[in-house]
Amino acid sequence: GIQWIINPWDELSLTRALDMKDDAASGVQKVTVAHVGLGSSEPTIRKALAMGADDAIRINAEPIDAFFVAAQLSEVIKNAGFDIILCGIESSDYNGSTAGGMLAEFLGYPSVSSVSSIKSENGQIIMTREIDGGKEIISMPVPLVAIIQKGIAPKPPAARVCPIIEVVVGVDVLIPAPKPDKSPAPPPKPAPSTQGAAVIPNVDAIAGAVIARGSAPANDPPK
Repeated sequence: GIQWIINPWDELSLTRALDMKDDAASGVQKVTVAHVGLGSSEPTIRKALAMGADDAIRINAEPIDAFFVAAQLSEVIKNAGFDIILCGIESSDYNGSTAGGMLAEFLGYPSVSSVSSIKSENGQIIMTREIDGGKEIISMPVPLVAIIQKGIAPKPPAARVCPIIEVVVGVDVLIPAPKPDKSPAPPPKPAPSTQGAAVIPNVDAIAGAVIARGSAPANDPPK
């Protein structure tokens, strides 16, 4: 079968987030990867976890276009309260360069595009971006969306095993993913008499979390 890779620009974003976490002065304590895609994308998400991400969120939906992806990710970000959102400038298949800007609009956060370096200093996020004829340095407070372009080399991955939280597309309400019930099962009850009555089978209701940031396989929709 095909072996998918992390979109290179999203990998740069993840690498920079991990560098910020490693810097004690940055205030970044946790890195979460979020992705819109079906179960087949989980091996690629696990690569991001192996690189050092603390956890991952997979939105169980077909990424039909950049608008849909941005809308789903914005719901997870709103619910979790993430302050620094890093995303690749584009995907390596469609090269749309639109998902990051749409995500910022859904969130109501300021965004900076073509970011080649980013760091936290004195409570401000300092970013360097490429412009015609040179570079521009921008400083702003959180929350914000930084759209990463280039200038950051990936670090070697570290072997890790971390959970993937699956969320299911639905209405724009978020429900925490239920934890498995480890309590002992109650003893079975005697079956009721069905004489003269219709038998209605029991149906297990499975509640999923609803809707949901960044690492994506190379076949993701345009960003």
